[in-house]
Amino acid sequence: MRANLSPRYAAGLEALFVTFLWSTSWVLIKIGLQDIPALSFAGLRYALGFICLLPLLLVPARRAKLRQLSRRTWGRLVLLGVLYYTLTQGTQFVGLAYLPAITVNLILSFTSVLVGFLGISLLGERPSALQWGSVGVYLVGALAYFFPLEIPGSDVIGYAAVALGVLANAGSSILGRRVNREGDLSPVEVTVVSMGIGSIGLMAGGLVVEGIPSLSGSSWLIIAYLAVVNTALAFTLWNHSLRTLPALESSIINSTMMVQIPILAVIFLGESLGLRQGLGLLLAGVGTLAVQLGGARPPSLERPVSEPVVRSS
Repeated sequence: MRANLSPRYAAGLEALFVTFLWSTSWVLIKIGLQDIPALSFAGLRYALGFICLLPLLLVPARRAKLRQLSRRTWGRLVLLGVLYYTLTQGTQFVGLAYLPAITVNLILSFTSVLVGFLGISLLGERPSALQWGSVGVYLVGALAYFFPLEIPGSDVIGYAAVALGVLANAGSSILGRRVNREGDLSPVEVTVVSMGIGSIGLMAGGLVVEGIPSLSGSSWLIIAYLAVVNTALAFTLWNHSLRTLPALESSIINSTMMVQIPILAVIFLGESLGLRQGLGLLLAGVGTLAVQLGGARPPSLERPVSEPVVRSS
């Protein structure tokens, strides 16, 4: 069947399949968090994922390239690993331990809006009129979803963690663009190196805050599946699709997770979504997508690990 598809259409289906895998991660994470401490869960997942992807860096040409990197580039890779994995993924797991997956999904979608603002000063990118209007649509949708805003004391940690995750995710997206603009490393190399660095931070944080976890066989099965299939395989397939898909198309496909996650959360996690919340989520999703559709192309922008913002888990 694949032989009858155009390369671009096949790559689109490949990318859409990856977003489905990443969306199912949210369900598995919520289930696993019943028994696994959040930071240890995230650390084990990405550490095992890094081990699975490590052979990709053992190719002689890639090893030679890594040895020739400047201290400045290594510093940026370390910072990218800390921002995207240690902070973004760590806070996401913590947020999911306290809040519904639908709520965390909506808050994290604000990353695209925040990146648009940060890109003005940090990357010299100017949002278009459509993007500014789309930000307004997103904010109206978000307000409709959360109105009236009442945060129980037990949820404060979750909201604070996800808010920090949005900032870290936006920072990692901006930094990821800058690293890939330099053209020294491929998306695969950036992904694997930053994942290895970030997973070390997650593991260290888990040991300090949570101690050594005692995990059941089912917990290890969830961790292993997330690491092998939804991390190593999914990131490999995603980077493979980027060889064919234009950045805008990959971004649009990635945005479908904002719809996929709530559907899966309602079906498999029993989360509820009222009419007002559903309409708010729809408006926020339209605003997020329009922000990406309305952007002007910055010059010489490579397809980075998160181009422009990759929602993954």
